[in-house]
Amino acid sequence: MRIDLHTHSHISDGTESPADLVTAAAAAGLDVVALTDHDQTAGWADASARALELGIGLVPGMEISCKTDRGISVHLLSYLHDPAHLGLLEEIEKARDARITRARRMVELLAEDYPVDWELVSKHSVPGATIGRPHIADALVTAGVVRTRTEAFAQVLTARSRYYVGHYAMDPVTAVRLVREAGGVPVFAHPVASARGRIVGEETYKEMIEAGLLGLEIEHRDNPEEGRKYLRALAERHNLIVTGSSDYHGTGKTNLLGENTTAPEMLRRILAAGTGSRAVGIPDLS
Repeated sequence: MRIDLHTHSHISDGTESPADLVTAAAAAGLDVVALTDHDQTAGWADASARALELGIGLVPGMEISCKTDRGISVHLLSYLHDPAHLGLLEEIEKARDARITRARRMVELLAEDYPVDWELVSKHSVPGATIGRPHIADALVTAGVVRTRTEAFAQVLTARSRYYVGHYAMDPVTAVRLVREAGGVPVFAHPVASARGRIVGEETYKEMIEAGLLGLEIEHRDNPEEGRKYLRALAERHNLIVTGSSDYHGTGKTNLLGENTTAPEMLRRILAAGTGSRAVGIPDLS
């Protein structure tokens, strides 16, 4: 049983449509895939329809961008929440609006030194998608400034560059609470990915668990092995769900579908805990 619970379509910063992503997941030999676009659920319907056509399980989800009061970025995966839950929806829409404002300002700053503008950046997204740094990175590639999206992030769009602009993101404890209120299953995404920036300390884990955090994404390429040991001990101590996944973005990243997977018993726990929406086509997990 091969289960990958973290992927992105072009609704956020992936490069494939939700339906094509599910097709790629089936071709990669996955039995179950979760669609977890950043702060978006617009791809759920198309992904579910294609999953039923192909006989692959689909878990609807979302990756929520959060930030602690110390300015540390936290990503929270939410599975099976109600996408119409008012409290969660209001916060997500506020974050999306802030992302767009931030992206426009970053493009303005970049345009002072590079041949990019909002029109070029917009060509690298689809209608309804929230434009962010990945789309700006793709525009920089098209303009010949860099060779790859990865290079753009490392050289031009890093948080240390003069082009970087921050944006609103809710506190991770608030996000956990709202996901639970929406009937969802909150799982901390790549918690010890120190190469991405600063990581949270023990107190934040404690607060998130007390608020209702149900799982940790441990098997992820950006979590170093020493950090995974810490997470496994934490998960065992608090009886948390443990997941593994690819964080697939199509051609936007080198991550491969199914490069890390989740055990069937852990997916069973997610399905049992999630009450806000339904997975489709899930095979027998016994």
